[in-house]
Amino acid sequence: MERLKKIVEAVKLFFDEVIGEMKKSSWPEKQELVESTAVVIFSLFLLSTFVGISDKILVTLFRWLLTMASNG
Repeated sequence: MERLKKIVEAVKLFFDEVIGEMKKSSWPEKQELVESTAVVIFSLFLLSTFVGISDKILVTLFRWLLTMASNG
């Protein structure tokens, strides 16, 4: 039973400290949050487009190389 009390006290202390740190944090305004989210989504779109195009090019290249090797 004593061990359970220590665990409960440790968990309570942890969450008290978390709440204290969260109060110290600087939170973005709504406009800043929206702009940051837009930048992340746009960057994700660009990166995924680049990866998709690169994949298509590499697949085409390897198929061509395998065709050349099997005909050779």
